[in-house]
Amino acid sequence: MADFHDFAAQWDRLFNAGDLSKLETLYASGASVIPAGGAPAKGPSEIGKFFAGVRSNGLTRHEIAVKSLAERGDTVVATGTWALSGANSAGEAQAFGGNWVNVLGREGDAWKILLHTWN
Repeated sequence: MADFHDFAAQWDRLFNAGDLSKLETLYASGASVIPAGGAPAKGPSEIGKFFAGVRSNGLTRHEIAVKSLAERGDTVVATGTWALSGANSAGEAQAFGGNWVNVLGREGDAWKILLHTWN
């Protein structure tokens, strides 16, 4: 999946712009987001709400770095690092980061995220 770097950049653009309805379209109907230490969000609508909650906490700048891809037919496992930053309600800078894993599956001509998790 040579175009995954573009896919990751699109994810960042949509999140950073707050366009969560379009961000939801990157996820398969049965997708799961499993945040580190948090409850899973299942399906595009719940996933959009999860990320809306992240943005509502002032975390509005996200950046993905893709480190590896393993493609097996219609499935791709992508890994890398992420950084998330913004300001809290008191205007204080906050920043987080770590490693992430995405499992993607092909739906027609498009790739959709099946599983998204991080630490």
